[in-house]
Amino acid sequence: MPAMPAKPGPGQPADPDGVSGPEHDGHDKPALPPPQPLHSKPSNRRLRRWLERQVAGTGAGSDGQPLQGWLCGFIKDRLLPNFQRFVTAREPLLWLLALLTGLVAAYAAIVFLWLIGLFQWPWLGTRSEFVFAAARETHWSLILLAPVAGGLIVGLILQHVMPGRRTYSVADVIEAQALLNCQMPAKAGLLSALVTALSLGAGASAGREGPVVHLGATLAMLIERFFKLPSHGRRTLLGAGVAAAVAASFNAPFAGILFAHEVILGHYALSALVPVVIASVSATAVARYHLGDAPAFHLAEYVGGLDIVSYWEFPAFVLLGLTCALVAIVFQFVLVGSDRLARSFTLPLWLRPVLGGVIIGLMGIFLPQILGVGYDATDAALKQQFPLWLLVTLVVAKMVATAVTLASRFGGGVFSPSLYLGTMTGGAFGMIAGMVFPDYASPPVLYAVLGMGAVAAAVLGAPLSTALIVFELTGDYGVTIALLLVIAIATGVSLSVHGVSFFHWQLNMRGIFLQSGPHARIMRLLKVRDFMRPVEAGEETRRSAAHPDSQAASDAFWLAPDDDVKTALRAFDKSGRSHLPVVHPQDPNTIIGWARHVDALAHFNEKLIEAHVEEHR
Repeated sequence: MPAMPAKPGPGQPADPDGVSGPEHDGHDKPALPPPQPLHSKPSNRRLRRWLERQVAGTGAGSDGQPLQGWLCGFIKDRLLPNFQRFVTAREPLLWLLALLTGLVAAYAAIVFLWLIGLFQWPWLGTRSEFVFAAARETHWSLILLAPVAGGLIVGLILQHVMPGRRTYSVADVIEAQALLNCQMPAKAGLLSALVTALSLGAGASAGREGPVVHLGATLAMLIERFFKLPSHGRRTLLGAGVAAAVAASFNAPFAGILFAHEVILGHYALSALVPVVIASVSATAVARYHLGDAPAFHLAEYVGGLDIVSYWEFPAFVLLGLTCALVAIVFQFVLVGSDRLARSFTLPLWLRPVLGGVIIGLMGIFLPQILGVGYDATDAALKQQFPLWLLVTLVVAKMVATAVTLASRFGGGVFSPSLYLGTMTGGAFGMIAGMVFPDYASPPVLYAVLGMGAVAAAVLGAPLSTALIVFELTGDYGVTIALLLVIAIATGVSLSVHGVSFFHWQLNMRGIFLQSGPHARIMRLLKVRDFMRPVEAGEETRRSAAHPDSQAASDAFWLAPDDDVKTALRAFDKSGRSHLPVVHPQDPNTIIGWARHVDALAHFNEKLIEAHVEEHR
């Protein structure tokens, strides 16, 4: 029979494990060895030891000794490690920076809108977003000259000032998060926003949300430079900047939060949720304070009409989803095809926006609805102010105008054009459905709202956040089941053709493929310099002398510090060696270090584990 643990005497602390021995002789307090996290700061260790002393010194000699033992274990095993992880990861600072990012991004979005109005005022005589209404009262010569003059200024800036000689948008934010360690040059981001505001103010037919997303992410990374957050904190703050930009642009905080997780971060970890929410809410509050609480599209008088008339309409909703998928597929083909066609011509960079401005100006004379961002034309279509023939015409014209805008190097995005195309498609579909089945069809405005969400979701590859945007724009959840069905069908069919969203298609055209999972991203991020061993004093630094017996093999297989781990693993596999020389980038015969196969695998596995923890914590 096992011996029972001895009962502690008066004044002797209870042994929480019920074991007495030389380690617990009644004179020492119970040892509470904590798990030591990596890179723990001295201040955190002192705080932990102080808390341990407080826990170990409470309740000694009292009758509640079992409770004290449980409490000690709970604090030691749960509270202290979690709190220390919270402090070590600099989460409190990240929350404060997320608040600052939300405020800064919101004011940046407001300034961006103000700049668009400032640039359009000389030729439209108004700074509001009602471009279509103002253009109808403007002389045709101004409609033609404004995009041409704006294109000339944009072309000169791109050729002589702009880094990379192009503007930036959402795809660049995805690339920065996945492959560039969230590095986003401030000069390029700010100049890109200025060029895009000038483009849209001159009548270029594109969206403003994508450039604002890039601007918000750029400002978030500019703030992060002063505080040097850990890598996961940097990525989270980038997502916070994106959420703030979307929330301020659409007056849609939920959509901003979901867009940041769905499109940029690629996960829904709870540790990233709090900073993203803080940024989105603060940005929405600022935008509502300065711009009002009204949604982008005024559908208050139609809210009562957004109910489904009959559940027999669901076959029509399925057909609408297929129609919207077709529009989204064609739109993406037109965008990519026009860009390739423009690259096939040898023209000075400054001349490209000028020629694009000529085409847009000529189209705008006859169809002023395609000028600018197009929110006023979208709003008019939602209110059934356009006939059926005009809705169909505008679908084709907007595709061409947006493709010409982006291919000619004007700044802009595809978010607003996708909403525009979806609204026109859905409105036309609803009119036809009402003609064929007048007793069963809902009002065309309901179909227009469904089409708006479906085309945008299919193009952007963001079905959940797009659905929330539509909900927050309309303020009515009566269309929930129909909207989800239409969005799912349009997104699924579009993916069956393209395989990726438009943003990832843009990245694929640059040779960047991010659909294979985190391991593919890590293989490109992890460099040889991260795991190489520098040459020690007295060690041979010439490749021919380092491998005198196998000079041919030595010359055939070597690594450079900037090679990624994928290149290194292939070199190890082909050479059959366990270690390879790392040579100087300018002198391949000079060895500056050695890379070992086991070190490459260890670092790769370590980064995979870190990515898994970040996505699930």
